[in-house]
Amino acid sequence: MEEKDFKPRLHNGVIEFPVHHMRGGTSVGLVLDKRNVPESETLQEELLRHLMGVPLTGEQIGNKQVTGLGRGTPVTNKVFIVENDMPQRRLVSTLAQLAASKSTIDWSVNCGNMSSALPLFALDMGWLPASGELVEMEIYNTNTQTRMQARMHLSQGQLISDTQIPGVAGCFPGVDLFLNKPMGAKTGKLFPTGNVSDRFGDIEATCIDVAVPMVIARATDFGKSGYESPEQLDGDVAFKQALRSLWVEAGQRMQLRNPKGKPMTCSELENSETIPKICIISPARESGDISTRYFTPQNAHPSLAVSGGCCLASACLIAGTTAYEMSKQGIVLCDTVAEFRVAIENPAGILDTIIQAGETSSGAQIEAAAYRRSAQILLRGRMPLYRASEALKADLAARVA
Repeated sequence: MEEKDFKPRLHNGVIEFPVHHMRGGTSVGLVLDKRNVPESETLQEELLRHLMGVPLTGEQIGNKQVTGLGRGTPVTNKVFIVENDMPQRRLVSTLAQLAASKSTIDWSVNCGNMSSALPLFALDMGWLPASGELVEMEIYNTNTQTRMQARMHLSQGQLISDTQIPGVAGCFPGVDLFLNKPMGAKTGKLFPTGNVSDRFGDIEATCIDVAVPMVIARATDFGKSGYESPEQLDGDVAFKQALRSLWVEAGQRMQLRNPKGKPMTCSELENSETIPKICIISPARESGDISTRYFTPQNAHPSLAVSGGCCLASACLIAGTTAYEMSKQGIVLCDTVAEFRVAIENPAGILDTIIQAGETSSGAQIEAAAYRRSAQILLRGRMPLYRASEALKADLAARVA
């Protein structure tokens, strides 16, 4: 496909918008070329609601997203808007997290799984030459103002489908992602409350920010084994209410802020689709170092988000955290940065991570976190926008190929 042809177009009197429908890791969503997207935030959000099939305004309980490309769950309701900065071998990414029943769009977090789709998108758009044996680039995320290095392996200019990950059947092109300086990505602090662990009533939890702010608590403190299925946990009303109470109180102690920079209210935290993430942990039963059930926070994740996995893996290396006590690692960090492998058991299998960490006079330091995902293009094409407002039509009409 020639890049110049992949723009909005007018067909039978209807504006059609170009999309890449992609899978990155265990997440599914859309990747859009920023040049095709309106600059106005209002029009941007209207466009994304049309594309994903969420309510244009307010809330619609039970919405099935039959008018769009979303699939009902948080891990399948993501949109990346990507800018080509290839002279610097860099992509600039902005993530929009949508929810099936809500018109509200969350712009506050990144997604490690879907980020693995971005190098494949760049290759497909012709932004990168498919030559040599290795394609490397930087990905800068505007939501969290963090950078990661990505690389894909080629053979005679062709992608190699050599990577299989838990939760995805079969082998697909692999993407290695390295999160650089992920500590305090959202709050500016490794431990936003100032403590390696805190008491919340009868529950002890660690509040930590590595790539994403997360709350880590023992499954047994909720009367759970930690080996239940995501469906069992989501179906337990009393458990979900206890979990929600924890993440709301923890979010306030962590001083999490909304997209406008103001402290999140209890209501905002209760209804948040993105922060804080929360997980319950238990001892590993197989070859991993620890076992977890991870929440986004509203729903149990079918596997484990890689950003959350890197966060939990980091906690496994720091004495005093709930994860450190549960983990098999037993690591003692020293003043020389070293590389540690941490394997995390989850409902779909085991997520392998690599954490570069050390200890300084100011405490533990997480220098980098790495993981491998697979990615694929599900579909590329143009989606007709039958219900676009006149303002959105006018904006996109100016971009028509």
